[in-house]
Amino acid sequence: MSNSADTPAQNGERVEIRTLEVTDGAALWRLAAGTGVLDVNTPYAYLLWARDFADTSVIALVDGQPAGFISGYHRPGDPETLFIWQVAVDSAFRGRRLASRMLADVVARSGASRLETTITADNAASIALFTGLARDQGAEITRSDLFTEELFPPSSETGEEHAAEDLYTVSPLNTSDS
Repeated sequence: MSNSADTPAQNGERVEIRTLEVTDGAALWRLAAGTGVLDVNTPYAYLLWARDFADTSVIALVDGQPAGFISGYHRPGDPETLFIWQVAVDSAFRGRRLASRMLADVVARSGASRLETTITADNAASIALFTGLARDQGAEITRSDLFTEELFPPSSETGEEHAAEDLYTVSPLNTSDS
């Protein structure tokens, strides 16, 4: 069951933002890997995500081609909170506000009154994305410490530590016509 919204894009392209289907799993994995900055999970994890969290995640298709995705879920024990886990937009499709359009779609469908996400301090694009959501929703955005560097194991590939992930909260959501 996928809600789709076709929206004109640049140069006559068609943008469709819809909930996930299991067949999207491989595209999610490729998009995440293609960013060069996201923690990439196994292809199996993205297949499970597309199956189990389809209603709180979306994929953006530009002329039928996977261009981006957002994965999210309602927090167990707190169904009023939507946690956004990953946001990815293929480099060929950046600059078209796909991330903000996908985020607005997920938030509107979720019915959540609050959003949480984690962002590293150096990720200005994600901070701007969620700050823009707060502005558009007439909501407050707050930052607090959550996962420090010490909680992450060193990278098996580089030996480097993972940067701290700060918790950003946007609340209240869905209180106005946005």
